[in-house]
Amino acid sequence: MERSSPINLGMAWWQGIATVVAANVILLVPLILTGHPGTRYGISFPVLARSSFGIRGAHIPTLLRALVGCGWYGIETWIGGEAIFLLLPKVIKESTFSQILPWLGTSPLEFACFIAFWLAQLTTVWKGMEGIRELEKYSAPILIVLTSCLLTWAYVKAGGFGYMLSSSQFWSLFFPSLTANICFWATLALNIPDFIRYAKSQNDQVIGQAGLPIFMGAFTFVGLAVTCSTKVIFGRVISSPIQLLGEIGGFTTMILAIIGISLATITTNIAANVVAPANALVNLSPSKFTFRRGALRYSALLGPIGGIILTDYYLIHRTNLSIKDLYSLSPYGPYYYSGGYNLAATAALVIGILPVIPGFLENVGILSSIPAGFGVIYNNAWFFSFFSAGLLYWLLSCLTGKQDKSLPVDPLLPSAK
Repeated sequence: MERSSPINLGMAWWQGIATVVAANVILLVPLILTGHPGTRYGISFPVLARSSFGIRGAHIPTLLRALVGCGWYGIETWIGGEAIFLLLPKVIKESTFSQILPWLGTSPLEFACFIAFWLAQLTTVWKGMEGIRELEKYSAPILIVLTSCLLTWAYVKAGGFGYMLSSSQFWSLFFPSLTANICFWATLALNIPDFIRYAKSQNDQVIGQAGLPIFMGAFTFVGLAVTCSTKVIFGRVISSPIQLLGEIGGFTTMILAIIGISLATITTNIAANVVAPANALVNLSPSKFTFRRGALRYSALLGPIGGIILTDYYLIHRTNLSIKDLYSLSPYGPYYYSGGYNLAATAALVIGILPVIPGFLENVGILSSIPAGFGVIYNNAWFFSFFSAGLLYWLLSCLTGKQDKSLPVDPLLPSAK
């Protein structure tokens, strides 16, 4: 659904694919740079954040990342619940349990499907990172096969993809669409050390992520091709895979398609939206939370955090961290700063977010109009907040004398470059 949105806005199919690929190429930079300390030191995102935000201040970026993850987790789980609802017999879907309750915002039956899909994900979460690794390994080839079948169906039923070759308006949509596609994976780009710390070398983590633009471009083509084909097949554009399944019909087809949707949703949801909130809770109270407990309980915000963390790691500390001090609550440690908080990082975070707020308020209808400059900032929120917060943090660190506090490399650490 997200991948077909540029077409819905008015882009040509090739422009939509080019925009998605460009966004993912840009994202490779923070993905690889942020993944470096994860591989080199074997640390998670919350631990890495202690270097820039302080031992206690690290709770701020990790909880903000967790908040975004929780929101996406709910959205993805609702999509999975809709797939389960679609499989139910017609007699059940027409019962009194399918009537919408105003105070709930949905029907008890749909809510039950939502809970059922949520519980299905917990079986994987309960197994921890090993369970997630196994799920991702076996799901990938299945999803490729099912996606290929869907593309073939659309091509045959629509008589080709000629409808995709249409005029468009490009430049007015390019930068907002580019930002939107970057923000789609900006969450994972921030906490990529949670996964990359299991890589054996820097080469492994770079090669593992280098395929992102290729595969995202390929899946974008499938999404755009199928979405455009629905105009020919059904007489209207259907961008929701759940609605498309309802139109296709056929029990066997629906079963296979729903398996694909469920696998895609679960693999994306658990990897992108469960691990970060779980590790945030572990970081908040290590004595009370493990990864399993955290997982079970648990672009404008993410841009400045990424800019601050990368500036701190590469420009301030020059990739040299003291692992012992990252886990120390000693007020004399280099990452304790002022009471455990790095005020320079906190100030840069707040100032990086503030200019984006007017555009957000207008977008949700709270403000009727704003100066044009704030609209431009909002449409490019990730770029603006990433670079402005990173630059401000570097300046504040220079003014407070923290730019020379890089630490010697631990001789026991692998010399991963």
